Amino acid sequence: MTPMRKKLYKRPILKAFKAMGRFREEAKFSTWIIQIAINEARMRLRKDRRHIYDSIDEPSKGGDDEGDYIPRDFADWREIPSEALETARLREALKKALASLLPKYRQVLVLRDIEHLNIAETAKLIGITEAAVKTRLLRARFMMRDALARLALTEHGEKGIREGSTLVIEHRARTRY
Repeated sequence: MTPMRKKLYKRPILKAFKAMGRFREEAKFSTWIIQIAINEARMRLRKDRRHIYDSIDEPSKGGDDEGDYIPRDFADWREIPSEALETARLREALKKALASLLPKYRQVLVLRDIEHLNIAETAKLIGITEAAVKTRLLRARFMMRDALARLALTEHGEKGIREGSTLVIEHRARTRY
């Protein structure tokens, strides 16, 4: 057993022994000790994560008077190669699916879902009714879904689709109307 574990086991027992006079017998003694151990573990976790809340604007407290610099441990924000590849594949699949749409559907889809125009603005810009915008947008989204499914099927095969292809389209139809 490591010294840290021994310390974690001993501390709750010592605390319980010191606080024996405050035990009120409202619960079992074992429940009381377990609760002390749980609270002690929570305190340890909070103490271990205290550095997360340190200000990045203030100088580090770990250096000596000579001005030594102690680097802080920040998350690595570089792109993960596998995620970059997946993003590139998704982007390429979306481009192919978008290119496969008829121009009247592509135009509405781009204006609404990419340019974020509202229905009235889209209708006015294209010169059609708002109802026609809604209809074309719904059809365009269905066509995109089908085109992406076909692309995923040809790329991964049916087995790959069932196991969970990462090609996903965000469906905003419910929030737009």
